[in-house]
Amino acid sequence: MIELAGYQIAELHLLVAGLVLLFVILFMLFMGMRSAARSARMTEPLVHQLGNLGVRVQQLSDGQQQLAGGLTHVSEAQAASQANMLQLMEKRLADVSGKVNENLTGSAQSTAKSLGELQARLIAIDKAQDNITKLSGDVLSLQDILSNKQTRGAFGEIQLTDIVTKALPSDSYTMQATLSNGKRADCLIHLPNPPGPIAIDAKFPLEAYEALRRAENDWQVNEAAKMLRVSIKKHIKDISEKYILDGETADGALMFLPSEAIYAELHANFPELVREGFAAKVWIVSPTTCMATLNTMRAILKDARMREQAGAIRRELGLLFADVDRLGNRVENLDRHFHQAAKDISDIKVSADKAGRRAKRLDNFDFEELAPEPPNVVPIKAPE
Repeated sequence: MIELAGYQIAELHLLVAGLVLLFVILFMLFMGMRSAARSARMTEPLVHQLGNLGVRVQQLSDGQQQLAGGLTHVSEAQAASQANMLQLMEKRLADVSGKVNENLTGSAQSTAKSLGELQARLIAIDKAQDNITKLSGDVLSLQDILSNKQTRGAFGEIQLTDIVTKALPSDSYTMQATLSNGKRADCLIHLPNPPGPIAIDAKFPLEAYEALRRAENDWQVNEAAKMLRVSIKKHIKDISEKYILDGETADGALMFLPSEAIYAELHANFPELVREGFAAKVWIVSPTTCMATLNTMRAILKDARMREQAGAIRRELGLLFADVDRLGNRVENLDRHFHQAAKDISDIKVSADKAGRRAKRLDNFDFEELAPEPPNVVPIKAPE
């Protein structure tokens, strides 16, 4: 008996256990050897494959070297291409830069020129603005003038005076003429009878027209139109009573309007007022129609003066006829003297020819007998 770790084991049992352990070890060695042989058989294809793999690896290495060479060539070609591309791009950029600079220079010059022209136009606009401002002030002052009745009348008289002085001679009219009834006409045209002197009035009432022009609704338009009708009718009546006098003036008078717009408004929208003026023999005229009327009056004045001077013209024509007759007689006498002078000159030429021939014969110193003179020779008389 053997005691081991507090246990008692029989030697037989220990021997059996050792045999069993040995058997197990041998079995394991056998199995290991069998496995090794099997592994050897199994690794033969793997070794063959590993050989093939080495060949392929070598081929891959060679291909990698060729690929590296190709990549190097490609990289060199790419570098050269990039260099050429950079040169081309630099050239193109230089060309574009030059063109851009030229365009910018041209644009800068054109812009400077445009700015200069713009500045000149702005200066002209400033001057025009100053003129407009001045004109606005003049218009405001004109409105102030027209708002006052006396100044409005003076404005119309000034305009009428300017028109009359340009259309008629200075002795054919009188400004601010006083009539026998004590009324003073703005202008009196001295026409012959008929029709006789014609008076012109320039004091037109503008209040109603201004109210009509400023009207904003129908009611204001109607009220302003009524006021305009009333004021113009009254003005026509006043002109007819003041400036149409039997035996002193013509049977009509002129009402001067200082504006073409008022004249057009009356004829367009108030024809009854124009007809009423015709009925009262008060003719409404604007600056343009007044000029035309005055030109007609100028023709009448010229015709009248021609008739007044008809006797003097007839007398002058008689004297002119006598002078022409006397001139004809004197021309005849002068022509007769010219004929006599021409005949005398012809005789003188004949005598001079004969005297020349005689002098030529004497110049030869020949003592030949002189030929007798023709019987038709007339000796030259001594001048008286």
